[in-house]
Amino acid sequence: MSTVIYETHDRVATLTLNRPERLNAINTQLPGDLREAVERADADPDVHVIVLQGAGKGFCGGYDLVEYAQTPGEMHGNQEMPWDPTLDYAMMSRNTEDFMSLWRASKPTICKIHGAAAAGGSDIALCCDMIVMADDARIGYPPARVWGIPTTMMWVYRLGIENAKRMLFTGDLISGSEAAEMGLIQASVPAEDLDGAVAALCDRIKGVPRNQLMMSKMVVNQAYEAMGLANTQRFANFFDGVARHSPEGLWFRERAVDVGFKQAVAERDSGANIAEGVSKDLGPARPGD
Repeated sequence: MSTVIYETHDRVATLTLNRPERLNAINTQLPGDLREAVERADADPDVHVIVLQGAGKGFCGGYDLVEYAQTPGEMHGNQEMPWDPTLDYAMMSRNTEDFMSLWRASKPTICKIHGAAAAGGSDIALCCDMIVMADDARIGYPPARVWGIPTTMMWVYRLGIENAKRMLFTGDLISGSEAAEMGLIQASVPAEDLDGAVAALCDRIKGVPRNQLMMSKMVVNQAYEAMGLANTQRFANFFDGVARHSPEGLWFRERAVDVGFKQAVAERDSGANIAEGVSKDLGPARPGD
């Protein structure tokens, strides 16, 4: 069963992440399903705009930590030590390429965010051409504190150096209102107006010929690709694996297994010195920690 619902109406394809019982968390199936849906919409001559949204309470809460962190033993995304970084890179780069189908599509892609677009969910959202959020929705990459690097690394291309570093150094989740003020997204609107705002944007775009939309998108995208987007993502995908197998990353995984991922996340995001927990649970901290 697909994790993405595909619908079309009046030149707009709507793709809905459909794991609402897990806050649309990313499992091993979802990236491929998303890419398949994007490519289906891109190949449809009747579609001019692609809208991505999430079912249920939010857009996407990131990778499914029950599947990727809380389960004991070697698993998808976490190898027993010593780990093989090339296997990790192959896995994460496949996911990144699936998410980037939104960027590569010849048609405009709009992400509609309610609830949260957290961690891997923000990776997906930021691959879209435009983002419209509810004022009270949240976006950010909390695993930047411990256990992750955003593999699409679109923060720097959307925000510039100062705010990109702020988001990655802190792992903050920011509201739709703040995201709009920072220039991260197209617009932030009251939650009750979100559907209407996205529909109005689609109505403005869908009357433009598909070839004109394709040319406009390609000429803008190539400017960012010329800046080195692909190389940036290579580093990000490699470092994401390092982050999950560093002493601090292994500590986080062990805590998730021992006390559950919600408690482990609370400890990670508390502002406490993680190195102290690492030294207690995994041995002496490294010099300079």
